[in-house]
Amino acid sequence: MKQLYLYPLLLIGLLLFANPAAAQVSQPEPPAKEVPIEGLSIFPNPASGQKVYINTKSGKAKKVEIYNVLGNSILSAELVGNELNISSLEPGIYIMKIQEGKSTATRKLVVR
Repeated sequence: MKQLYLYPLLLIGLLLFANPAAAQVSQPEPPAKEVPIEGLSIFPNPASGQKVYINTKSGKAKKVEIYNVLGNSILSAELVGNELNISSLEPGIYIMKIQEGKSTATRKLVVR
């Protein structure tokens, strides 16, 4: 009769003192922090012409991607200088993602 009481107590003890680390779910790593581009300037903004000029302090080559407000990629370009042709863009609001080396920046672009 004593053995019948021993098994449930043993089971409860195992559940209470089980390794809690084994039941943990691994958390995803936080996204990498954006390293800002020094001296970034975009002009004219709002843009009404065919070109936008993107200047930085270092003046290195840049990768520029432009997205519409729905997140669809509209334009992608590699810039060696500072001049970006935006003649294919309709009037509206866009998001620009600029990458220069390991530095990145995200800016709003308004086209009239």
